[in-house]
Amino acid sequence: MKKHLIPLTLSAASSLLVLASTVEAKTFTESMQQGSSIKVNVRTRFEDVTEDVLNTNVDREADAWTTRLRLSYQSGPWNGFSFFAEMDDVSEMTNDVDYRTAPNDTAFPAATTAVIADPVGTELNQGFIAYTDFNNQVKMGRQRLVLDNSRFIGNVGWRQNEQTYDGLSWTNKTIRYTNFTYMYIKNANRIFGDTNVIGDVHMDSHVLNASYTGFDAGKLIGYTYMLDVNDPILPALAANNPKRMTSDTFGIRWQGTIGESFLYNLEYATQKDAGELESFDADYMLAEAIYNVSRYSFTLGYESLGSDDGAYGFATPLATLHAFQGWADKFLNTPAAGLNDVYANVGITFAGAQALISYHQYDSDEGSIDFGDEIDFSLSRKFGSVVWTAKYASYSMGDTNASFTDTEKFWLMADWNF
Repeated sequence: MKKHLIPLTLSAASSLLVLASTVEAKTFTESMQQGSSIKVNVRTRFEDVTEDVLNTNVDREADAWTTRLRLSYQSGPWNGFSFFAEMDDVSEMTNDVDYRTAPNDTAFPAATTAVIADPVGTELNQGFIAYTDFNNQVKMGRQRLVLDNSRFIGNVGWRQNEQTYDGLSWTNKTIRYTNFTYMYIKNANRIFGDTNVIGDVHMDSHVLNASYTGFDAGKLIGYTYMLDVNDPILPALAANNPKRMTSDTFGIRWQGTIGESFLYNLEYATQKDAGELESFDADYMLAEAIYNVSRYSFTLGYESLGSDDGAYGFATPLATLHAFQGWADKFLNTPAAGLNDVYANVGITFAGAQALISYHQYDSDEGSIDFGDEIDFSLSRKFGSVVWTAKYASYSMGDTNASFTDTEKFWLMADWNF
């Protein structure tokens, strides 16, 4: 979208009357007005990337200044039914996209140009019909799905073009303290945009997640994620390894608390082959402790994405991957030897701002490969209606045969809602 449309849209949106009534409309037409709402979000971001090229003196570099305009409409209820639509437009503010927007982008040479996965364009981010009664909600259409901490099923909300899913979902809370979520996924709308062949992943996948909060000591979660991808472009998406996208994963997660200050998370999952691909299996483990005191938060964790004898690494292709294993995004595809991540975070709140520093040490699960280490830093503060965020990531390579090279990334972002 052209940049001049942004202020025009904001002006139009600010003139709309958002009705506050929560009374269910008597007719379908009234439901489009009574209890409905319109929201506008603008997020602008500068990103700079520099990464070494293995065994050369050349750097891959890229920078981008993008702005996302999001317009959302929520109808009021009508006999239990409602409608939601959300449009996103991503623009390059310099009108010059001189960076690669995906791993398969050939517009610029891969040897010297880094990837910044924020393609320009206008898309329907969400569009679904919902039916809600006392304990159930059913959604049909394009929708956001975020389960637990987004480690397996997420929306990749960090990128300008969000990941959403086409399908049918059902949430049920009939049993006390229990929340059950099921979704049939027909298509995953990836962050690379609908003009890229890897921007859509056609599938027949089933996602099940159930949680129970009736324990005083914490929350118990069980899940089954059965991914069945039938897309011919799969090898390009999965780093030439089709097994990564078709698998069955079964897991259990415990989110515990001790007193008011200490939290801990324990998780285990197993993953095996599905369909007609060659057989494989691998395990996932997480142990994490969090201690909050005054203005400080301390986290110490260990996460392991296991390996099947060095031939296959535990994969989470629908996760919000940026939130895990460092912000430099070096391990979006799990190495075949697996990946162990020992990490520590320190957060502090001061003068209305939130700061976080994080350190990661990476090693293989199979063999003894040093995958390097990483330090990340972020600072965020709200001024008026705008949330400003600065982030920095610095990854340092380990063994030279690991093929992961030194990388630095920097972001400056402003986000505001209307």
